[in-house]
Amino acid sequence: MLGARLAALARQIPKGARVADIGTDHGFMPVYLGKNGVSNRIIATDISPGSLSKARDLIAKEKLEDIIETRLGPGLKVISPGEIDTVVIAGMGGLLISLILEEGTDVLEYVHRLVLQPMNNTDKLRKWLIDNGFAMEEESLVKEGRYIYETIVARPGYQEVSDDIEYEVGFKLLKNRDTLFGEFIGFKINKVENIISRLEKENSQNAQKVVDELSIKLKKYHEVLKCFAQWRR
Repeated sequence: MLGARLAALARQIPKGARVADIGTDHGFMPVYLGKNGVSNRIIATDISPGSLSKARDLIAKEKLEDIIETRLGPGLKVISPGEIDTVVIAGMGGLLISLILEEGTDVLEYVHRLVLQPMNNTDKLRKWLIDNGFAMEEESLVKEGRYIYETIVARPGYQEVSDDIEYEVGFKLLKNRDTLFGEFIGFKINKVENIISRLEKENSQNAQKVVDELSIKLKKYHEVLKCFAQWRR
């Protein structure tokens, strides 16, 4: 049984996909996909021998060795071009996910679906995707505990960017009227307000420059939140 966070990822993987689960950790995702008939070709990778050992134990327990192959190594470097068509990466920061994708561009040439769930720096990950020929097919929010996680499904294609704020608030979340969107933006507003409050006490030229930049971002956050509130009426 997957938790809410991983279940949100699993829902985005089409039946029959050939999947690479990068940073599989305990192997919960590939085992779920195998047991539920979503995929019969899964490569589970991890850079940690300890984590991969736990994944292997779980795979053996569920008798899924014929479906799930484990490989020790970093990112997509242990995948050969053409082996898979879907990449799943979760539980890492957006910058690390971007680096993994950057270092695996030969593999990505054969991939038509990325299912990503960054823990932070989602804006930078979206920018990398768009700059490297990917478009957002779907975006959603899921809450587990007190945290809200963003799930991004990207595919090869062109993505139009009308405002840089879209890198932070998503291209689909507002349009989809995600029920968690108000809370999601509210968290971002509070974070920026707290940073501005601290910087204003420094009374320096550099601090003021950052405050001015963040104030522009804060205004855009409020505009986005206002649009969402109007749609919810």
